[in-house]
Amino acid sequence: MNHTLTSFTPLAALVGGALIGLAAVMLMALTGRIAGVSGIAARLLPPYEDNEFGGRLAFVAGLVAAPVLVLIVRGHLPEQSIEAGTPVLLAAGLLVGFGSVWGSGCTSGHGVCGIARLSVRSLVATAAFMATGIVTVFLMRHGS
Repeated sequence: MNHTLTSFTPLAALVGGALIGLAAVMLMALTGRIAGVSGIAARLLPPYEDNEFGGRLAFVAGLVAAPVLVLIVRGHLPEQSIEAGTPVLLAAGLLVGFGSVWGSGCTSGHGVCGIARLSVRSLVATAAFMATGIVTVFLMRHGS
């Protein structure tokens, strides 16, 4: 079994975390809304029709534009490798989508905004998805 080591880049992690935190604080301060990506993205689809569609679209467009900006500035994207095949990726995407609906939020809504607000529900949700992620990685790397 191929064991892929993930390189830790503290400066990139610090800057990325600070930008995520700043974006979450700005969204809360300016609109009173929580920066939960799954909720924002889900409300781009019908039947949600309100005056906040443009803001949600801009938020999601910013997520999509970020790697394009990195490509323009650096001339290349960071190297990455995904060793799973298409069926596994499709199943994983469906499970993540199901989990964010079932858990009433995703890592950004619960893990960033919810914990910052000391929400017990978010603390429990974050502990659950972090534990699941840790166990999954352990089993995938050591289980077979």
